[in-house]
Amino acid sequence: MSAVYDLAVIGAGPAGVAGALSACLAGLDVVLVDAAARPGGQYFRHLPEGFGARRQGALHHGLDRFARQWEALGERATVLLGHRVWAVERAGTLVVRCLEGDREERPRTVAARTLLIATGAHDRPLPFPGWDLPGVLTAGGAQALLKGDLVVAGHEVVVAGTGPFLLPVAAGLAEAGADVLGVYEANSRFGLAGHPLLAASRVAEALGYGASLARRRVPYRGRHAVVEAHGEDRLTHVTVARLDAHWRPVATRTLECDTLAYGYGFVPQLELPVQLGCETRHGLDGAPVVAVDAGMRTSVPGVYAAGETTGVGGAALAEAEGRVAGRAVAADLGRRVPPLPALSRRVDRLSAFAGALLEAYPVRPGWQGWLRGDTLVCRCEEVPLSAVREALELGATDARSVKLLARPGMGWCQGRMCSHAVAWLAGEDPAPPRRPIAQPVRLGDLAAMTESPEEG
Repeated sequence: MSAVYDLAVIGAGPAGVAGALSACLAGLDVVLVDAAARPGGQYFRHLPEGFGARRQGALHHGLDRFARQWEALGERATVLLGHRVWAVERAGTLVVRCLEGDREERPRTVAARTLLIATGAHDRPLPFPGWDLPGVLTAGGAQALLKGDLVVAGHEVVVAGTGPFLLPVAAGLAEAGADVLGVYEANSRFGLAGHPLLAASRVAEALGYGASLARRRVPYRGRHAVVEAHGEDRLTHVTVARLDAHWRPVATRTLECDTLAYGYGFVPQLELPVQLGCETRHGLDGAPVVAVDAGMRTSVPGVYAAGETTGVGGAALAEAEGRVAGRAVAADLGRRVPPLPALSRRVDRLSAFAGALLEAYPVRPGWQGWLRGDTLVCRCEEVPLSAVREALELGATDARSVKLLARPGMGWCQGRMCSHAVAWLAGEDPAPPRRPIAQPVRLGDLAAMTESPEEG
C-alpha cells in the first residue's frame, strides 16, 4: 500500500517549517521536503561545525524561535532533507518528484492529498557594464557566504543597489572585518518616511545597522548607484554615479575596491506552482507571484503557497503566512481549527509593511541608460545588449520572442538571472517561468517516471 500523506511541504525555510508544524499540531500526517542538508532556507543558514550558537545567533535574527519550531516539527513530521524537487504533478493525488542524495542521486516520489509550496526567492540582479567580472556578486551571495561559512566576500567592499537589505549585508561584512567603502542606495535613504506607522516596528533594527556602520565610518549615500565595474581579469574599481529621481546619472566618480555586493530586490521561485497551473499575478514591483486567498490557497484545489512565492516580504511574514496555510490545510481536510484573529492581523500588518517597502524602493527604468551595446545582458549565453536591440528591431515584441531570436535565458540558469532585465528591455513586466523541469535531472530519472509513489 503506497503511503499518501495528508500534506507535503516543499521548502524548509520559515514559511515551510511554520506551515508544516501548524498542520502537524492540527493532527495531519505531514512530510517536509527540502534540497538542503539542513533546514532554514536562504534566511537561516548554518555555520560549519565547531562554531558556537552565540556566533550563529548574532548573524540570524529569530534563530532561536526557528530552532524551537524545527525541533518540535522533527518529533511530529517526516522530514526529507537533501531531496531536490524537480517536478510536481497531479496523478489522483499530488505527486512530488525528488532526487535524493548528493553525487549519486536516487529518484524518489512522494504523494500527498495536499501540497504547500514554500520555495522562497533568489536575488534579482540588474546588468551593467562589468557585472560579469570576478569580484562582482549579489548582495544575497555575499550574505550567504558570511552566514553559512563565515567567509568575507572581499577586503575592500562596496555595497550597492536598492532596498533595506543592503544595510544588514554591509553591517555584517563590516563586523566580520571587511573594509566596507560605502553603501550606495539608488533610491532615497528615507523611502519609508511616508509610512511612519508601518516603519515604526523596524526602527530599532535599522538604527542598529546604522549605528554599526557609523562606528566604522561607512558612508551611506542615497540617490547613488554603481553604474560600471572595471578590471581586466578581476574587479579593481567601480564607477559610482549620483542619480536623479529617474536613476539617470548626474555626476560620477571612481572608487577602488576588490568586491562589489549589489542587489535590486528578490524574485520568487515559481517553477513548481506554475507547473501545476497555479494562477499568478504581478506584485507591486512587477514580478510575478502566486495568487492566493486569505487562507493561502492557490487557484488549484489542494495546493497552497506561502512565503516569498506569494510576494517577497521577509522571514517574519513568511512564517506568519506558513502558519495560516498549515491551519487552512487542516481545516479544509476536516480538522477542527479554532480561529486566530491575532494571526490574521499580524499577516495584514506585515503584508502592508512589505508593500510599503516595494513602493519605497522600486527599480526605476533609468538603469537601462547605464548599459552600452557590448554590455552582457545574459551572462550564460554571453548575449550583449546590442543583440537584444537587434531582436527588437527585427520585430520581437516581448521577452519570449527576444529569447527565440537572441538566446537570452537559454543558458545554465534558464533565465533566472536575466529574465527580468530582458522583459523590462522589451517593455513588459516579467512573465512567470514555465519550466517543466525545475532542477537539473538525468535522462535515466526521466525514464523512471512511471514508478509508483514511495512505499510506506
